[in-house]
Amino acid sequence: MPTASTPVPSSTPSSSPAAASTSATPSAAPTPTPYRGFPLRHPALPPVSLPPDPESAELYGPVFGHTDVTPLDCDLTVQHPGTPIGERITVTGRLLDDRGRPVPHQLIELWQANAAGRYAHRGDQHDAPLDPNFTGTGRALTDAAGRYAFTTIKPGPYPLGTPDDAWRAAHLHFSLFGRAFTQRLVTQMYFEGDPLLAHDSVLHAAPTAAARRHLIATYAPGPLLPGRPSLTYHWDIVLGGPAPTAAPA
Repeated sequence: MPTASTPVPSSTPSSSPAAASTSATPSAAPTPTPYRGFPLRHPALPPVSLPPDPESAELYGPVFGHTDVTPLDCDLTVQHPGTPIGERITVTGRLLDDRGRPVPHQLIELWQANAAGRYAHRGDQHDAPLDPNFTGTGRALTDAAGRYAFTTIKPGPYPLGTPDDAWRAAHLHFSLFGRAFTQRLVTQMYFEGDPLLAHDSVLHAAPTAAARRHLIATYAPGPLLPGRPSLTYHWDIVLGGPAPTAAPA
């Protein structure tokens, strides 16, 4: 979310292809986009001490069942009496393990800004309007083939509140637990064709160009929902392995 207290780097490298082609060393790696985001990304509370019994750790993990996740949880456009403002989209894909095998019956959580680029959270002081019919949170379980789907509103970009007027590209936040603690992933999904992708410092915190590509969903024309048309984006999530979905800063 935006913050006005983020320090600003003393210089910002050019992102134009022309500037890159004039480098004195043609084979040199491009200068990374400086990170501009919330600076305090560390726990605010001390660690929780667990009893010596290793199995007791399970008592502090996520606990849910199929009855806890309802069909309304994965459709963020029907959670309130009215219709939310914005472009309705459907995001669908598969959850895969490090060998490309589907990961079934796993919880996926999503949160996002509304169409104006504002989160329904007291910590967001962006002066864009809130939408009384959009909270911006959802969750879903993958099916037997590892597939998931969310219907929501395409989020708007928002400013970081820095003196250089940096903006975040439109994105969705995802949280996944997987089948083991080593598969835990909190990441973000972006939209192909967004002109802000080249300037989003969080996206460019991913270590490689390939990792950044794995964070960008592709437009995938599909059948319209009866009475509820939406644009469809496809995004697979890979938990580990040689081509994992990255966890940007």
